[in-house]
Amino acid sequence: MKITPFVEKSFQIATDLMFSIWPQPVPDKKRLMNCKIISHRGEHDNIAIFENTISAFDNSFKNGIWGIELDLRWTKDLQPVVFHDPSLERLFHSDIGISQLRLSDLQKQYPLIPTIGEVVEKFGKKIHLMLEIKKEFYPDPEYQNQVLQKIFAPLRPFKDFHILSLSPEMFPIITFIGKSSFLPIAELNFTALSDMALKNNYCGITGHYLFLSNSILHKHRSTGQKVGTGFISSRNALFRELNRGVDWIFSNHAKKLQHIRNHYLKKKSFHPSGC
Repeated sequence: MKITPFVEKSFQIATDLMFSIWPQPVPDKKRLMNCKIISHRGEHDNIAIFENTISAFDNSFKNGIWGIELDLRWTKDLQPVVFHDPSLERLFHSDIGISQLRLSDLQKQYPLIPTIGEVVEKFGKKIHLMLEIKKEFYPDPEYQNQVLQKIFAPLRPFKDFHILSLSPEMFPIITFIGKSSFLPIAELNFTALSDMALKNNYCGITGHYLFLSNSILHKHRSTGQKVGTGFISSRNALFRELNRGVDWIFSNHAKKLQHIRNHYLKKKSFHPSGC
């Protein structure tokens, strides 16, 4: 079941408000130290800094954020670029699709859009990459995987990057790495995708924190799988997830959360009792 953008946004605002005023204990020092915050499409406002751009990712890196989430799209000549939507409408007010332009034309007309290769070259091994595969047609999967394999050759799957998707039916198309680095993204289908991740020995699962029950969380952790939640936006929601043992925190407010984590980690360093 897919959620419309309006319903998703309204739901997220209400949920975030509720969890932001629900007091949570400060996590212990170990949980704070292991806190892995991921900036959703980089630190951006889509005014001064656009999402999924080198500037957005650089902003994340300079603020010490552990990872970035970025989206993969293919150009007409099958070159992978970083862009979320199938078309340029939302950000650049053009109804043309990414797949309708050759890379050279895309870069000439929309120079802010980076290639996957540029991001890997600049940020690989410096910041963890959470690469989201979008649901789209792969006209030449063998060639496209060869392209990705060459780009990601300097990096180590799982340690340096993961592959995510809201459409896990795309995973069998991605053959340049093993399935142990795959992370399905759950919406309302958390239970079904949880079962899929466990059955297929994926890396784990991620999705909205409200739908991640403690029983699902413990099931994945007991088998050695990882769990991520999004989109955390407040101190109390952050503390709740860390106290539950969540591995990755996806957020549109990663810089803010990173500063909160650093502040309390510093207090823990000076006050071992955790006060």
